[in-house]
Amino acid sequence: MSGHSKWHNIRLKKGKVDAQRGKLFTKLSKDIYMAVRKGGPDPETNFILKIAIQRARAVNMPADNIKRVIEKASGSGDGEDYVEVSYEGYGPHGVAIIVEAATNNRNRTAADVRSTFSKLGGNLGETGCVSWNFTRYGVLQIPAEGVDEEELLMAALDAGAEDMNSDGEYFNVLTEPNKLHVVKDALEAAGYTIEDASFSQVAKDTVELSVEQARGVLRLIETLEDFDDVQNVYSNADIPDEAMED
Repeated sequence: MSGHSKWHNIRLKKGKVDAQRGKLFTKLSKDIYMAVRKGGPDPETNFILKIAIQRARAVNMPADNIKRVIEKASGSGDGEDYVEVSYEGYGPHGVAIIVEAATNNRNRTAADVRSTFSKLGGNLGETGCVSWNFTRYGVLQIPAEGVDEEELLMAALDAGAEDMNSDGEYFNVLTEPNKLHVVKDALEAAGYTIEDASFSQVAKDTVELSVEQARGVLRLIETLEDFDDVQNVYSNADIPDEAMED
């Protein structure tokens, strides 16, 4: 998970920059929309929605925006419908990539994703061609500074977590998706600060890359993430810190 986790952190920080805020709000709005469609408009009974709202608030998305999205998704507001789609393929140097999107036009999204893979040294594959190498987890990110790793690990496992790793800046607590909110509540009650809670596709086996190779993979990932329809991009690339700092 190390490579993806570091990239995720950088993308999250970029999203907090004003120039990226509108695009980030669009993606978070779709997360909220799809969560309401799946589990209803009440965050107290729909933990996926609760997590989506918390992530939106963490980057100062206005409360009125959140309310409008919930109303639209629950049928009390006007708007177009979205469906979730995913794509799988290989990037440069055999890196496995999964793209998750929420779209109102499947043909447009598929064409954009396929074209981007082709132009940037990859190729789009069939469903299942790389997903066998990924496991879906809930992920809690806890700032590492001042935190005892062994104590956190024991607290996380006692709360029902599956595993934990670190990228130096954060501890990443992995849970089964349906236990994310339970583990989150338990760790917060124990005094830990949860900076981000999300769902992620975590690679079982990774591909080590040189700095130059990693730059090519990151170009593909960043270009895919820049599409409004694309919600998340996951890879099994183990990316050197030097490439992340570019």
